[in-house]
Amino acid sequence: MKRSIQWAIAVIVLLLLATAVVGALSARKTQQQALAASADKTQTLVELAATDVVQAQTRELSQGLAVSGTLKAVNSAVVKARVAGELQGLSVREGDFVKAGQVLARIEASEYQSRVRQFQEQAGSAQAQIDIVQRQYDNNQALVTQGFISKTALDTSLGNLNAARANHQAALAAVDVAKKSLDDTVLRAPLSGQVSQRLAQSGERVGVDARVLEIVDLRRLELEASLGAADALSVQPGQSAVLRLEGSAQTVTATVARTNPSAQAGSRSVLVYLSIDNTAMQAGLRQGLFAQGTLGTARISALAVPLSAVRTDKPAPYVQVVENKQVAHKPVEMGTRGNSAPGAGGEPMVAVKGLAENAVVIAGAVGALREGTAVKFTQAPSWAQTPSPKTAP
Repeated sequence: MKRSIQWAIAVIVLLLLATAVVGALSARKTQQQALAASADKTQTLVELAATDVVQAQTRELSQGLAVSGTLKAVNSAVVKARVAGELQGLSVREGDFVKAGQVLARIEASEYQSRVRQFQEQAGSAQAQIDIVQRQYDNNQALVTQGFISKTALDTSLGNLNAARANHQAALAAVDVAKKSLDDTVLRAPLSGQVSQRLAQSGERVGVDARVLEIVDLRRLELEASLGAADALSVQPGQSAVLRLEGSAQTVTATVARTNPSAQAGSRSVLVYLSIDNTAMQAGLRQGLFAQGTLGTARISALAVPLSAVRTDKPAPYVQVVENKQVAHKPVEMGTRGNSAPGAGGEPMVAVKGLAENAVVIAGAVGALREGTAVKFTQAPSWAQTPSPKTAP
């Protein structure tokens, strides 16, 4: 009897354990199904902004040569002390704007003012000497006429007169030199621009040719790029380039201004000079910044999309497009690569086949989306609101 009771209890325990296990597995399955349904729900709709899509269009692509170099102001100058002395009144600092002819500082001028007076007095003394010798010459000329003195004495008087006149001219030249030195005590800006370096301080004694300030005019910048001899053959003045500043997404347009007629010794490379018009004083453009980009030497027209929009996580390249308010994956055949026009930002582009003209292409920055996902625009671009033409053959 006791043995049967024990068996009954064991069976009941086993049944309870089996029920608990089945219940736990069922709850876990229900939870997984709920999570999957929730994930499906979140994946069934994606919201895109107008900046998240681009239009596949026939564009003019620029092909060319990679260029890089350091930006340099076409017009720059170093203000130096032309005379020695104590520097006074220097108030401008780095970043300050100055105008051509503006007084920037002065050299203590009392010594040079004294020199001007000294040489003026010497010139006055030389003039007085001329007057004395002139009277002697006039008197001797009259005596020669009357026969009281010889012609030799008159020639001597004429020589003395010419010497006095030469001494007077030399004294006047010394006055001019002293005045020039006095004028050089005033340091003026040789051009309009910004102060890039201040190399001396007020109260400091500076020598002749001591560097005081450096001024740069950022309205015209230039990039000096080195190209191989073969590449330089296709470069002509007037060709445009799109440059990107180091550490920034900002792009600027440059134009080939000239090429160096001589190859560099050793490397045999040719220097090409690209001019940048910065009259509008774009923020971020500074002398000394490193820039790199593409110099356009040829142009083609083709149906193109941004290179970043082409995905390669499948065996064949494809792009994500919006069709019937859903994400669709369109296989494409990639062709020539190039850059868009400078006015369009100079973005890297690639020619493609198998895509509709004016198709709404999802930008590469959005990431991978599952095909069939519904799409909703927070603010659709105007061109995306019109029906797309049929797919190009």
